[in-house]
Amino acid sequence: MTSKPTERIAADSDDEPGADAPEQLTPGRVLDHGRYRLLSQVGSDDRCNAELWRAKDGVLGRDVALTILVGDRADAEAATNARRTLERAMHASTFNHVGVARVLDVVTSSAGDPPGVLGLVIAEWTHGTDLLDLVAEGPLPPGTAARLMQPLAAAVEAAHHAGLVLGADHPQRIRVTPEGEVRMAFPGPLAHATSSDDVRGLGAALYLLLTGRWALGDAPEGLPAAPTGPDGNLVAPRTLRPTVPMELSTVAVRALGNPDSTGTTGGVRTGAAVLRVLEQYATYEPTNTLSNGTPPAESNEVWRREDPKPDKTRNKKLAVSVGVLAVATILVIGWIAVGVIGIFTESNQSSGTGTVISGNNPGTAAQQPSPQAAPVKIASGESFTAQGQPDAPARINNLFDGDPSTYWSTFGYYQQLGPGGINTATGAVLTLERPAVLQQIVINSPSAGSKVEIRQVDGSPSMDSKLLGSATLNSGDTPIKLEAVAPSSKIMVVLTQLSQEGGEFSSKINEITVSGSAA
Repeated sequence: MTSKPTERIAADSDDEPGADAPEQLTPGRVLDHGRYRLLSQVGSDDRCNAELWRAKDGVLGRDVALTILVGDRADAEAATNARRTLERAMHASTFNHVGVARVLDVVTSSAGDPPGVLGLVIAEWTHGTDLLDLVAEGPLPPGTAARLMQPLAAAVEAAHHAGLVLGADHPQRIRVTPEGEVRMAFPGPLAHATSSDDVRGLGAALYLLLTGRWALGDAPEGLPAAPTGPDGNLVAPRTLRPTVPMELSTVAVRALGNPDSTGTTGGVRTGAAVLRVLEQYATYEPTNTLSNGTPPAESNEVWRREDPKPDKTRNKKLAVSVGVLAVATILVIGWIAVGVIGIFTESNQSSGTGTVISGNNPGTAAQQPSPQAAPVKIASGESFTAQGQPDAPARINNLFDGDPSTYWSTFGYYQQLGPGGINTATGAVLTLERPAVLQQIVINSPSAGSKVEIRQVDGSPSMDSKLLGSATLNSGDTPIKLEAVAPSSKIMVVLTQLSQEGGEFSSKINEITVSGSAA
């Protein structure tokens, strides 16, 4: 097992493997009647003789993740364990969660496969990197580790409620997406794995991100093992790094536990218990400083998703700008006042007798101005999907948190949204702080080409709700005029077409602002 993806090259030797020895898998080999062509090996799980590969699906033209079970077909125990793993993976094919790569197919060995192949678990490919690469330069800040782990912990809890085991207890089966989410990328639990193994896997993955050390079984090559104290117990992450919060350190250790002696997971038995602590510390920023007054050097954060730090230069420029704006405002007010005084003075001088003529001539009545739009604050939001699982529900609040550096994004689809696809619309239902006649919505997004619809919600959210406006998003701010005649307290913002990048369809929205007049 290595900490870096391994590219295998076919051996130069002319020697053939023995009749009973599994034939070596190399890039370029094809499996399952020529459908899957191996591209590169990204890891291995020696506990169950599984090799983890990136491959190309020649039928659908997309990359897939292959968990290849290898061994001697004449070995009854190996064959039985492989069959059990394939059965459990097949049961998981109906499970859909952002924290787990979707199982696309499960096949046994075919006639054209190398002799050592016992079966394949095929899952959608997860772009990004594995956990070992993520901590290659050191452990992550506690808040970052908690944020990254949330989708996987939520997936473990949802799978256990569905009666499934994921097998999320091996570092190279878990990958980190470009959006910064930890994901089970190579499904296929061991034949005798239990739900407790998944919880221990969560503890080991969290321990790894917090300390850079592996605490579950033998450490992968190049990765130090977690230390133990004189009493034989695991050293807590907080002992190794004082900046780690006590609760985050405790849940990592207690989730690991010692099943051989206690039969439990150290007091933490469910993914929900781990998830609650992760959600509590997902926005944690360490306040500790070193003895010399300098902050701790914990900058190994790949995804900068926390609130931006104060910038003294920027604040100074902002103060100057505010001062200039204040002076300009005073000058404008003064100019308007002088103009108004001049109008009344001129009117008095030109009115001969000063007689005031009053009347109710409708032709001279002043036209009533239209109500002026004002910002309408979004109070809360929840996910909406026309069908299937909602996209990133934990990130909905990023749509209206006032910080354009945070975002909500859809899942990566292999099909465009629309009839006949995996989904037709996805987005959010936003509850406004007060009812208002909406006039405009501004969507900040980097996903140019995405199509969005704004609909009024008067009951249960649905795509039959009244359409207020629609647009194709630009990169940056896209203002959308809304045609509303009645006050709204809830609206839907839904994507009906996604942007395409790297063979996948997905879209991202950074911020949504709404304006309208009082009801």
